[in-house]
Amino acid sequence: MGDNTAVTTPFGAWRSPIDAALAASHDGHPEYVGTVGDEVWWTEPRPEEGGRRTLVRRRPDGAEVSALPAPWNARSRVIEYGGLPWAAVPRPSGGPLVVFAHFADQRLYAYEPDDPAGAPPRPLTPVSDLGGGLRWADLRLHAGRGEVWGVLEEFTGPAPAAVRRVIAAVPLDGSAADDRAALRELTDDRHRFVTGPRLSPDGRRVAWLAWDHPRMPWDGTVVMVAEVAGDGTFARARAVLGGPDESVAQVEWAPDGALLAATDRTGWWNLHRLEAETGTDGGAGPGLPVALCPREEEFGGPLWKLGQRWFAPLPGGLIAVVHGRGAARLGILDPRTGELADAPGPWTEWDATLAVDGSRVFGVAASPYSSPEVVELDTRTGHARPIGAAHTDPVDPAYYPRPVERVFTGPGGREVHATVYPPRNPDHTAPDGEAPPYVVWAHGGPTGRAPVVLDLEIAYFTSRGIGVAEVNYGGSTGYGRAYRNRLRERWGVVDVEDCAAVAEALAEEGSADRARLAIRGGSAGGWTAAASLTSTGLYACATVKYPVLDLTDWTDDGTHDFESRYLETLIGPLAEVPDRYRDRSPAYRADRVASPFLLLQGLDDPVCPPAQCERFLAAVAGRGVPHAYLTFEGEGHGFRRAETMIRALEAELGLYARAFQITPPGVPTLELTDGTA
Repeated sequence: MGDNTAVTTPFGAWRSPIDAALAASHDGHPEYVGTVGDEVWWTEPRPEEGGRRTLVRRRPDGAEVSALPAPWNARSRVIEYGGLPWAAVPRPSGGPLVVFAHFADQRLYAYEPDDPAGAPPRPLTPVSDLGGGLRWADLRLHAGRGEVWGVLEEFTGPAPAAVRRVIAAVPLDGSAADDRAALRELTDDRHRFVTGPRLSPDGRRVAWLAWDHPRMPWDGTVVMVAEVAGDGTFARARAVLGGPDESVAQVEWAPDGALLAATDRTGWWNLHRLEAETGTDGGAGPGLPVALCPREEEFGGPLWKLGQRWFAPLPGGLIAVVHGRGAARLGILDPRTGELADAPGPWTEWDATLAVDGSRVFGVAASPYSSPEVVELDTRTGHARPIGAAHTDPVDPAYYPRPVERVFTGPGGREVHATVYPPRNPDHTAPDGEAPPYVVWAHGGPTGRAPVVLDLEIAYFTSRGIGVAEVNYGGSTGYGRAYRNRLRERWGVVDVEDCAAVAEALAEEGSADRARLAIRGGSAGGWTAAASLTSTGLYACATVKYPVLDLTDWTDDGTHDFESRYLETLIGPLAEVPDRYRDRSPAYRADRVASPFLLLQGLDDPVCPPAQCERFLAAVAGRGVPHAYLTFEGEGHGFRRAETMIRALEAELGLYARAFQITPPGVPTLELTDGTA
């Protein structure tokens, strides 16, 4: 930490031990936790290995080893955001059998990591004749049937929307590796989107979620239930819960055969129980689902990835739940009494990935002062401990920011939730009377939330004397459906206004320098950042990463199928409000841009293609606005390679150095062009 004497140094010029390489090396987190016999497995990023995700297994002796050698990459591209990419079972002898989706070709492979002969993974599914491929996610391995079940996403033509999705079974003997006909489809394609199947404890019924355009899964889904015949086919599929205006985020079977569902039918994603035969178009119904712990809290979230799991039933009848209001804690719910007890420990944010083995619950958790790690909770003893990817401080924690969760007032008196990270560095203090520069961070989604966890990207700035404010603007999750619905037909308005309200309040109270405010965001957050530049005049500059910039081109074949109708709720039906699509698009408001900006774009991005940035740059050209446009080969939607993240982070700080007129030590100069050459 240096000596105990802090040097008086202007904000933004503080020397920090947190460089871009360190921040990049800690980007990403464990995901998709599961148990395989007495081992715990999960996926983990490897930024230094080209951004691949490996499978990690924790042996009973506590040793962590990679279950997949490089270059194998366990990552699915279903709906482009992916989903649970692996399934494994222990075998009586010879070690575990794992099936995984390999990112490069999206085929399923079977692998025996303990095979003494060291045989490589063998393919189970064929290569598609079409470029989009056959993709797989949300896998369940049924060794007794000799199959793995999961979601099959199959492209039927060259257009992004030429795609069908079904639940399908893949034989483990490899007979489908070269023969599409050997795959067994378990559902028809009546629904545009489906999740993977959940088999009942007696193996006689199966449940899954489904939804259709133009709804997103947080708008409306249905729970489908079918009978499983002796030959493994599904029969009498019927909807038992949900609808166009009810979002069911997850469904699972309880040990006694009842269905458990996280549904927002009350305005919050709460956990409900449905008796086994309840149905809305068949069976003995229509019985009403019973709320197990009615609260104005969320027990679910937005289903961006297939296989997310906010709750997990325990064998004895208790239920592990991730819950909270603007947070995500782990609790153990007694469904008979409604009593809910939170897990002990310092962790304040739990991801939607839970696994259960007997009385033990496993998940991924973090806090404002610790990065995501795999945590075990023993429900018998109440003891919780990190067991994988354990957090270690790469620098003295004195350089970490101390977040403050606040509620600001937006237009019309509405509440705006945000987390403020003031500058902090034990080696420096600012001159008397100087207010720090601040960067407003707009999260992606936009249906999502910025969790309050240790993020070395944030610390990269705060330890240099630049504050950060993460805004959970109207439309964010974690605060109920009404808060989420604020963004309906108001995207580009409410999000922009709420971010501005936070920035204005920080400046008004003297916490931030009004002349040195910036905004940054990626994906939907990139839209908010760019839209803010074209409508507020508040920010000295903006960092815009893999953004949406032209709504008129971001529909149908202008993006991937999953989000191709998203704008119907965010903006309105295109046929009814076509002018709104043009009027709100930064690409058509470029004449209002007066502040410098940085555009960062992956060239292999199917969600927000580079054409979005190129159209915006063409509109700005010749107007004398300083800017930089950095592109990255091999990167998609979101950056995963260490070298990309380092370049992007240093460029962003370089932008602030120029716009804020600060001199951060050791930061490469960012070359800007005014577009007039």
